[in-house]
Amino acid sequence: MKIVIQLVLWVVIGFLGYLVYNSVMGPVEFNKIKEARYAKAVENLRNIRTAQLAYKTVTGRFEKDPAKLIAFIDTAKFTLTQRRDSSFIRFNKILKIDEPRDTVVIDTLGYASVKDSLFKSNNHKNMMKVPIEGVDANFELDAGYINKNDLRIAVFEVKVAKDVLLHDLDKDLLAQEKEVVSVDGVNGPFLSVGSMNEVKTSGNWPLTYGANDQ
Repeated sequence: MKIVIQLVLWVVIGFLGYLVYNSVMGPVEFNKIKEARYAKAVENLRNIRTAQLAYKTVTGRFEKDPAKLIAFIDTAKFTLTQRRDSSFIRFNKILKIDEPRDTVVIDTLGYASVKDSLFKSNNHKNMMKVPIEGVDANFELDAGYINKNDLRIAVFEVKVAKDVLLHDLDKDLLAQEKEVVSVDGVNGPFLSVGSMNEVKTSGNWPLTYGANDQ
């Protein structure tokens, strides 16, 4: 009987030890996996932002169709220009004299491929896919316009839910992560760049994952 009690106690002690270990190491392992996945997602988000800014440079707006954005990278060209000061003489009909005038001349020097300039390694081809093993999902992409101070301004947003990135991890820790409000963390339930509600092209990740602004 005494041996049985001892065995039961050892089982209980072992179980309690496991719970203590898991309570300590669970969050550690969660954060390790989270940070690795966030880093991969941020790399794609930065590439998408680069593509969107290039698209706006050429077209004056952002693109909401992922396929069109990727096709743009493959086919579009930047116009290379040179800005220089110049001057000319204009006759003043009232004063009856010639007057010097200053102006700015913009010369077109040529064209450069967007792909060769920004995506030489072809890393744009799969940038819309969430780069997490076992996850078959794409980043959510939107673009349009908002009105600010009577101006119609182009905006875009790209995001992926933490539920998608961390789908197979501890649900309690995931719920806590979605409520994060910290300068050292990713605030809110999404990892994102840009906004459909304000004029910005920055991401919501801390600098530990790389520059969050272009």
